[in-house]
Amino acid sequence: MQTEKVIDHIVNWLKDYANNAKVNGFVIGISGGIDSAVTSILCAKTGLEVLCIEMPIHQPKSHVSRGQEHIKQLKKDFPNVKNSLVDLTPVFDQFKAEVSIIEKQATVDMALANTRARLRMTTLYYYAGLHGLLVAGTGNKIEDFGIGFYTKYGDGGVDLNPIADLMKSEIYDLAKVLGVSNSIIKAAPSDGLFGDERSDETQIGASYPELEWAMTMKENGNTAKDFEGRKREVFELFSKLNRNNQHKMIPIPICEIPKSLK
Repeated sequence: MQTEKVIDHIVNWLKDYANNAKVNGFVIGISGGIDSAVTSILCAKTGLEVLCIEMPIHQPKSHVSRGQEHIKQLKKDFPNVKNSLVDLTPVFDQFKAEVSIIEKQATVDMALANTRARLRMTTLYYYAGLHGLLVAGTGNKIEDFGIGFYTKYGDGGVDLNPIADLMKSEIYDLAKVLGVSNSIIKAAPSDGLFGDERSDETQIGASYPELEWAMTMKENGNTAKDFEGRKREVFELFSKLNRNNQHKMIPIPICEIPKSLK
């Protein structure tokens, strides 16, 4: 990959899109992870207004410190960057106190994890509306189009996504050129939706390199019968997640009324 040319292409794309939309710039949630770090730098390089928002909800200290470290460096490098801290923990706790929690614990945990993402989406759009900004997404190609590893109308609710055509490995390539801190580059990828240190790999059951391999094999027309052992296991896992999460990746189903009934 021609990393520097890809960076220039994305920055120009962001700038053109924002100018055509007649907005002031971008708002982005900063998690302390590599995807939001790379996306925020790409947005900052446009020269347009960039608002970075931290939205902790019982976050691990390591996530918070990495995010704050990144924002500090970003503001030092780009005068067009501002930041805000919105502690959503009290809002989340109040929500939990008001809803019924009588189902199986695993079901409740997942529902609450998705609620965290949707509270953050609401916050980002609030600030976007206040300041005339676009909400920039941070999902990579594996997450957005491979296994659907995001929350519908949560972190999947964005105006545009500059990195959704890049594999996770390519995100790391961009991060090194863009000067993302080593603490973020070396950190295990995590969606931060459960209030602990669990990694994406733990949740998914496969690493990003494995998932990238499976996505490439599937696009090449391979089937599970072509592999054995761990490769077959990963390929089947990818295929299952891709199939089960199609509802996130395709347009909302619309019941079309026959003209004869209108």
